Amino acid sequence: MKIRILSTSDVHGYVYPTKYLSATDQQPLGLLKAATIIDDIRQNALPDEIVIVIENGDWIQGSPFATYLAKHPEMPSEQLTQLTTTLHYDAGVLGNHEFNYGLDYLRTAESDRDYPLLGANITGGVAQRIVDAPYTIIERQGIRIAVLGLTTAYVPTWEAADHVSGLTFESAVSTAKQWVPRLRQQADVVVVAYHGGFEADPATGQPTERATGENEGYRLLVEVPGIDALITGHQHRQLADIYHGVPTTQPGEKGVAVGLIDLTLDKSRRIIDHDARLLTTATAQPADWLSVLADGTEAKVQRWLDQPIGRLTGASLTITDPMAARQHHHPYLQLVNAVEMAVGQTDIAVTSLFNDDVRGLGPQPTIRQLLNSYSYPNTLVVEEVTGQNLRQALERCASFFVRQADGTVGVDPAFTTPKLQLYNYDLYSGIDYTFDLHRPVGQRVVQLDYHGQAVQPDQVLTVALNQYRGNGGGDYPMFNPRKIIREVNVDLPELMMTYFADHPVVTGVQPTNFKLLA
Repeated sequence: MKIRILSTSDVHGYVYPTKYLSATDQQPLGLLKAATIIDDIRQNALPDEIVIVIENGDWIQGSPFATYLAKHPEMPSEQLTQLTTTLHYDAGVLGNHEFNYGLDYLRTAESDRDYPLLGANITGGVAQRIVDAPYTIIERQGIRIAVLGLTTAYVPTWEAADHVSGLTFESAVSTAKQWVPRLRQQADVVVVAYHGGFEADPATGQPTERATGENEGYRLLVEVPGIDALITGHQHRQLADIYHGVPTTQPGEKGVAVGLIDLTLDKSRRIIDHDARLLTTATAQPADWLSVLADGTEAKVQRWLDQPIGRLTGASLTITDPMAARQHHHPYLQLVNAVEMAVGQTDIAVTSLFNDDVRGLGPQPTIRQLLNSYSYPNTLVVEEVTGQNLRQALERCASFFVRQADGTVGVDPAFTTPKLQLYNYDLYSGIDYTFDLHRPVGQRVVQLDYHGQAVQPDQVLTVALNQYRGNGGGDYPMFNPRKIIREVNVDLPELMMTYFADHPVVTGVQPTNFKLLA
């Protein structure tokens, strides 16, 4: 007997094989391609093979398709889970981004499904009607397969308080320690589906990040006996191997791969062999039988994305060299900060160039360009911080860079490995500052001025920033909710569209307030 466990994770609403860079953009990704692989394995399963499919979170937010559903109340927000229901998933887990639009939206978006949502470490999840149970037991051909659902416990660090009202997120490890022994008594096979990643190298245990509780995958492997298969996500890594005797997968993002864990059982229902691998979706044909459910919406999304939002003059807001933008600041980032300052009523603001795919805005900016450049539904907060706090944040930013042997500037591996975290380097407006890369990390901020005067450690400053950073996300503990003095509960892309509506012609300006000495 063989049990085949298929999983998707961090698809982020990418139904179609596109990143929406243009109306004709085609990419090797998306749920429709994953669906073809899943359906093919199901259709070709042998009589002694059991196939189960798990959706491992971060499904209803991320793509322009998902954004369109969230921003248009007349559209069926449950359409995304109609797709996973039609694809006959057996269980689902909530990811951290499921909470981005609040609990009411989450309940509605997940309402039209016929598989259980699992959340063993989300206390209050059942009462709030966002999860159904801690676990489910699937019985097929006399084999009982328990699936325990876990979500990264770090969700409250990123989310606004009303997005997690009535909920407590417990440690995935401590929760698994409680549940796995019980499930071993009830089932032949125990699967843990965890929307979280690894805080250490899964093979060696070498730490790869600060132990905050965001990722606990390594501890699950080594501290929780009795797990027969571990599905992970959140970090967007592509992993598939046997770690500490446990077959483990993490299938990347946007549906670029499907995770597959095979468990072979003998007649006594004991596991005698196991395997883990990823099935790339690159060459798969999109599942037409599934796309018919969303084709009408997709056509509306494409038309919506090409709507103009204003006009630009002055310096170009198009990004052609992301690394140069990070080293010298950029008019696009200056515009984001200008919007934050205008809305937040501050004269200091901070933003990030989230990834190297960001292209900024053209002379005739469109919704497509905006959402491809600012893809997160971050809201805005204003915090009062000290000069010392600000210097600490800038030192964190300065650690992003390394001087390479040939004299060029590169990115410190801590921001690229094991997970790409380019979004954790910030650029500021409203202050004048200089990094000297000849100096050691932690001592690189050699200039920090505000209104032409050196910032003092005890000086109180008011800063506008997105709520992810404002809650300390990205290892910025000097920012935290206790310092918030104002909140603007409208996401940044919408604030930028409103800014364009109020300023029909926006002039791009190349910032000169930041210097990098290398």
